[in-house]
Amino acid sequence: MGNLLYLVHRLPYPPNKGDKVRSYHLLKHLVKRHRVFLGTFVDDPADEAYVDKVRQICPELYVARLHPRAAKLRSLSGLITHQALGLRYYQNAGLQAWVNETLSKHAIDSTIIFSSVMAQYLDAVQVNHPPKMLVDFVDVDSAKWTQYAASHRWPMSWLYRREGERLLACERAIAARAQRSFFVTDNETALFQHMAPECAQQVETMSNGVDADFFSPDPSRASPFTERKSDSPHIPLVFTGAMDYWPNVDAVTWFANEVLPKLVLTFPNILFYIVGRSPPSSVMALASDKVLVTGTVPDVRPYLQHAAVVVAPLRVARGIQNKILEAMAMARPVVASQLCLQAVDAEHGSELISAKEATDYVREIENLLNFPDQAHALGQCGRKRVVTSYSWEAHLSRIDPYLEPSLGNPRFR
Repeated sequence: MGNLLYLVHRLPYPPNKGDKVRSYHLLKHLVKRHRVFLGTFVDDPADEAYVDKVRQICPELYVARLHPRAAKLRSLSGLITHQALGLRYYQNAGLQAWVNETLSKHAIDSTIIFSSVMAQYLDAVQVNHPPKMLVDFVDVDSAKWTQYAASHRWPMSWLYRREGERLLACERAIAARAQRSFFVTDNETALFQHMAPECAQQVETMSNGVDADFFSPDPSRASPFTERKSDSPHIPLVFTGAMDYWPNVDAVTWFANEVLPKLVLTFPNILFYIVGRSPPSSVMALASDKVLVTGTVPDVRPYLQHAAVVVAPLRVARGIQNKILEAMAMARPVVASQLCLQAVDAEHGSELISAKEATDYVREIENLLNFPDQAHALGQCGRKRVVTSYSWEAHLSRIDPYLEPSLGNPRFR
């Protein structure tokens, strides 16, 4: 058993959005074999209720409170200091002091950084021999900001492009210092190796997983869909995801405007359910007799299990979308963007359906609704794929060899 310092940019519980799902399962994996000192942020008041839950998993816990509005204002100082704005956003003197104290009082063998913005807490450590550093980048975040730039007008396009450039410089410097860095898919790993060739031999893939026991069909699970007065039952199409995340907002807005009206012509009883926390006003404005915006729900599984089709029409996507793995684990037919399919080890047409243009989504969804036996078979094969290929334990064990003291890099001892 070793002593590990684990720095995460968001409280890793509840596992209700992509990054928190991964950071939570990584925490559970680490505490099985090590004493973990966890430093993290609470950026959502609703998460305060779960701090004690995390403390039960990891008693050595420091939680800094982050107020998004104040953090955004603070981040703007990065324009003057020529830093990535994300670094200033996550600066916190209290967390820095705790990191310094933890490293000085305890024999920390390794530090695991979750998200590049947390590496700054090792830059200012006040110890002579900082421990070796492992970094879970998850995605190439700098490329995400560059993607955002292409989808926005000036001045946001300029700001996002600048953030992508500054963050890439940070990512390269961090990866050069780290003993090992991880990305969630082979595509993300290859992209970073191309963008940072000097670090090509120091990075590898550590894929996501899904808890296939938790996300499994249950015949006793009641449907959350309320039937409306109609000659025939309504047909629920479901999208799940945190709705304070711009790519999700873009996805549901595009689907509601470009795909749904065409589907309704053939299937007038279709209803599109947007299921996820913190929907902004632009998403709430989509609500109509054909679009239902749920906001936060206590359990997403009933919505997945009883969906006719689950859709993931993301036009900007990095890495593996947990929402897709969860829907597949629930044995539902899934129609996702080609960008999403590139990151999932699944066969198009037999385990997962991909689409690109609005006409593709209409054709594929209509085909699934017209042939329910085929839709059922697709869902069953999708679940089998998840059970076979997406065990959390199998993927997260990739980090274990680098936690052995004998494999430490002398530069970081």
